[in-house]
Amino acid sequence: MRLVTFESNGAPRAGGLRTGSTGVLEVVDLQAHEPSLPGSIKEILAAGPDVRPIVERAIAAEHCTPFDQVKLLAPILDPQKIICVGLNYADHAAETGAQAGDEPVIFCKFPTTLRGPEAEIELPPESNQVDYEAELVVVIGARAHRVSRADALSHVAGYCCGNDVSARDWQKGKPGKQWLLGKSFDSFAPLGPWIATSDEIADPGQLDITMRLNGELMQDSNTRQLIFPVDYLVSYLSHVCTLLPGDLIYTGTPSGVGFARDPQIFLQPGDVCEVSVTGLGTLRNKVRIETEYH
Repeated sequence: MRLVTFESNGAPRAGGLRTGSTGVLEVVDLQAHEPSLPGSIKEILAAGPDVRPIVERAIAAEHCTPFDQVKLLAPILDPQKIICVGLNYADHAAETGAQAGDEPVIFCKFPTTLRGPEAEIELPPESNQVDYEAELVVVIGARAHRVSRADALSHVAGYCCGNDVSARDWQKGKPGKQWLLGKSFDSFAPLGPWIATSDEIADPGQLDITMRLNGELMQDSNTRQLIFPVDYLVSYLSHVCTLLPGDLIYTGTPSGVGFARDPQIFLQPGDVCEVSVTGLGTLRNKVRIETEYH
C-alpha cells in the first residue's frame, strides 16, 4: 500500500494512493469510505495489522481524486521522535574524509522541522550555509523495545523520501558543534510524498537514491552503500529508546552534499530540491528566505 496525508477544507485527512485504470495516480479519502478507520496515518499504523484489510477496501473504493489535484502534507504529521543517522553512507564518509565508527552517529530533529511535498524550505537569517541531504526514511509501525536484528524489520511500517536539511555553520562552526540545532530549524525535514508499506519494498538495502538541485543531479547512489542497514538501525535504537508507531528514522545521506563540493554549494532562494528513491516517488520542495516572525 501507499499512504498519504492530504489537506481537505483546511484539515488533514488520511489517504491511500493507487494507480487508476488510465495509469494516473489517484488519492482516496480513507475515512470517507471506511468511517471506522482512525483519522490519521499515524493512528492507522498504531492500530496494527487488523486494520489493513479495511484500508485496502477503502483504497479500492470508486470515488477518488487525481493525485495532482491534492495538496499533500507530510505523511506523518506528529511523530514522537525524528531520529537521524550521520555518516551512514560509505561514499559520503569518503568525500568528507571521516572514518566510519563501529556504531552509528545518532542525532535528532524537532517535529517542527517537518514539511510536506511542495512545501517550502525556509532559509533562516541565522545561517548562510544551508545544505541538502537526500535520505531514505524509515517509518516505524509497531512498538519496538530491545528487538533483535532478525525481528527489526517486522516493526517497520514502510519507507519515505526525506531531506535532512542542515545549517552547516551551526552543525560544524558553533561551540560544541550544534548538530541538533543546526538540523532543527523550522522546515528542515521535508518528508513524502507517500509512505510505501514494507511489503512494497522488497529490500530497503537495494534502492537508488538521488537528489537534484534545479534539475541538476547532485547526489546519485544506492542504499547498498549504507554502513549500518535498516535492520541494524532499528535494533540498535530500540535498545536505547522504545520506538513507537509513527516515529521516523532518517537513515543518512550519500555523497554529493553541497558543503563537500569544491566550490561549496548552499541552498539559495528560488532553488528547487528533488529527492527520489526507488518506489517512493519524488519529494519536491522549493527554497525561500524565512520572512515570517511571530
